[in-house]
Amino acid sequence: MRLVLAPMQGLTDDVMRDLLTRIGGFDECVSEFVRITHTVHSRPTWLRYAPEIANGCRTSAGVPCTVQLLGSDADNMAVNALEAIKFGVDKIDLNFGCPAPTVNKHQGGAILLREPERVFQIVRTLRRALPDHIPLTGKMRLGFEDKSLALENAQAIAEGGACALTVHARTKVEGYEPPAHWIWVRKIAEAVNIPVTANGDVFTLEDYLGIKQESGCDSIMIGRGAVIRPDLARQIKQYEQEGYAEAMPFNEILEWIRLFYDLCLSKEGHNKYPAARLKQWLGMMKKAYPQAEALFACVRPIKDTHDIRAALHAFKA
Repeated sequence: MRLVLAPMQGLTDDVMRDLLTRIGGFDECVSEFVRITHTVHSRPTWLRYAPEIANGCRTSAGVPCTVQLLGSDADNMAVNALEAIKFGVDKIDLNFGCPAPTVNKHQGGAILLREPERVFQIVRTLRRALPDHIPLTGKMRLGFEDKSLALENAQAIAEGGACALTVHARTKVEGYEPPAHWIWVRKIAEAVNIPVTANGDVFTLEDYLGIKQESGCDSIMIGRGAVIRPDLARQIKQYEQEGYAEAMPFNEILEWIRLFYDLCLSKEGHNKYPAARLKQWLGMMKKAYPQAEALFACVRPIKDTHDIRAALHAFKA
């Protein structure tokens, strides 16, 4: 059984990856996508997206971090991948799933699923360019408008040379609206000869058990559910190992919230970033915790970073 923290642009940045992997349960995390266009990125750019590179591609908790690339220019993606490896990247994932209109407009992400042959060429170009010891994986949705090319795209990724595949069990058009079609992950896993990780709508331990059974996968990627319930991966690991799971009490979660804010301050200083990230997180967590809703209401009107920090430490769960 393997748990992977999903790459989510603007949400699971390096600070969130650091925090969630400290809490525990995850075996791997994936960076936000690094967009590849016509340029070749420098080391500072790679470190901006994945500071873990400077720590042996590990978070502070020692969890491996895979670097994800997004683009459609196969040759330039290969050049950039080789540069990234030179700077310390030891595993690369290719994004064929991003649903963002801006990304799709520029021929990146999920729109490539309209053209399985192009998907194949991108994967094959990178696999041939990379050293044999560097794992190359892919992440896809079930399609763009519909699922008619789902198996063909999965096979293109596998036959192109990827050693593993993650499947978000929705199309681009379906976005993030429920339900996720877990049975399609099983169909894809049966159609390719590489390991498949299931992704989509895992918000509780019960969801995890459901996706595992329906998809047939032992490797599960968790995204928004891990942000909403920061101990979700730890609960799952405990259940798998001991047959039961205990949810983290909110007073303990509060300590992690305080640490998260301090990590944001350490990263960016006293600008808008720490407050924006904290409020974004609490706005998601309030779906699961009434205490998070109360804390969100407390800090929402505060703009000064020192005052926010004081409010966090004064709050009683």
